[in-house]
Amino acid sequence: MTLVVLAVDDEPPALDELAYLLNADGRVAYVHRAGDATEALRVLRDTEVDAVFLDIRMPGLDGMELARILRRFARPPAIVFVTAYDDGAVDAFDLGVTDYVRKPVRAERLGESLRRVAGSRLTPAPAPAGPTDEPAIPVELAGTTRMLPRSSVRWVEAQGDYARLHTSDASHLVRVSLATLADRWADAGFVRIHRSYLVQIRLISELRLTGSGYVVAVDGIELPVSRRHTRELKDKLIRAAKHDWTR
Repeated sequence: MTLVVLAVDDEPPALDELAYLLNADGRVAYVHRAGDATEALRVLRDTEVDAVFLDIRMPGLDGMELARILRRFARPPAIVFVTAYDDGAVDAFDLGVTDYVRKPVRAERLGESLRRVAGSRLTPAPAPAGPTDEPAIPVELAGTTRMLPRSSVRWVEAQGDYARLHTSDASHLVRVSLATLADRWADAGFVRIHRSYLVQIRLISELRLTGSGYVVAVDGIELPVSRRHTRELKDKLIRAAKHDWTR
């Protein structure tokens, strides 16, 4: 299928480059342009597009706010963020965006985004992520942004303004605070055990008292539990066990 897309960026050179790369791909039939979110909404009022390739940091209505508006459309276009920054990645994927591309944009990376867009247009548009959906977290692997399912995350470690997501076989550094993840992922079973650690409660195999305090075991790895979080963790483990017994 061929795609009609809208490129949105408040910096003319960046917009020209993005439109050029999109036009050069054989899957793109036409590229509309907009220099800001207001102009983008005017285009979308009169034209149906398959995807919006969107900068995040723009004056006035920014890309994140525009994406939230687009998700309320009866048939929302696929959204691809194209940005020089990675601090909006987790917010972006909470919105269910199709892709997150870092500037400077490479033709092959944009081609991968267009492949994802084309695939998404062959099936009904997904609703915005909700409590029962499976969110994905964008992570960098060999210079390419990949989507890591939240269900594969075993525990999270704070590293300054970043968080390291640990899976069963790897770890990934993302620019988001541990406090933010603790708040957003609480409904998915992640519990704060320490100022530096967040753990998926169903994966805790052991809570044990050592000479230096309590620790939990996850995948054979021991993580410290702070005194502040010990009582709350015990209560949650008991409730989780009772829930499993009565199912």
